[in-house]
Formats: sequence, structure tokens, C-alpha cells
Amino acid sequence: MSLNEQVTEDFPFDQSTLVFRIENKIFALTDIDKFDEGVNLKCTPERAIELRETYNGIIPGFHMNKTHWNTVMPNSDVTDALLKELVELSFTLVKPKPKRVRVKS
Repeated sequence: MSLNEQVTEDFPFDQSTLVFRIENKIFALTDIDKFDEGVNLKCTPERAIELRETYNGIIPGFHMNKTHWNTVMPNSDVTDALLKELVELSFTLVKPKPKRVRVKS
């Protein structure tokens, strides 16, 4: 199953805040009318700090938990490749882990 087949999108907050989900868990959101103001992506706390210290275009997540979310600005010092990597990281962090099946012996 590809990433596209697992992802849903909706507007749960208002008519301009587009939310991307995997199994009903948010991994990205942006304002479609103000995309230049960034996209919020989940991140590990350590990596979030590292990214904020390295890139002017990455700041603590706007209206989000600042420990786990960054706002990434397009058209900044963040390359398209890094933006794609951060979207994939956010997806991976939010995607539910497979449940372990216990086998009785």
C-alpha cells in the first residue's frame, strides 16, 4: 500500500486549514490560503531543536506542541528534499505501529 492510499485529508477546524492524517492521526497541516506561512509537521524533540538551530525556515510549531511540532516554511532555506524528508518523518512518527501478536506455546 502506498503512502497516498493511506492518507486522508480534511478541514476539521475551518475552511482553509487543510489537515493530512494517517488512520485519523494528524501528521501535517497547513493553511491553503497562506501556504507561504508554513506547514506544521511532527518531529522528534531532539531533531526539532537541531532543525530550528540550523534553518531559518524552521520554527516551533505554530499553534502546536512546540516540543513535537515544527512549522516549516516553503521558499526558505529549507530545500524541497528536506521538506519531503520531514513530511515522511512526520508520517512515520504518527503512523500506528503494527500490533504484536502473542503466540501461546
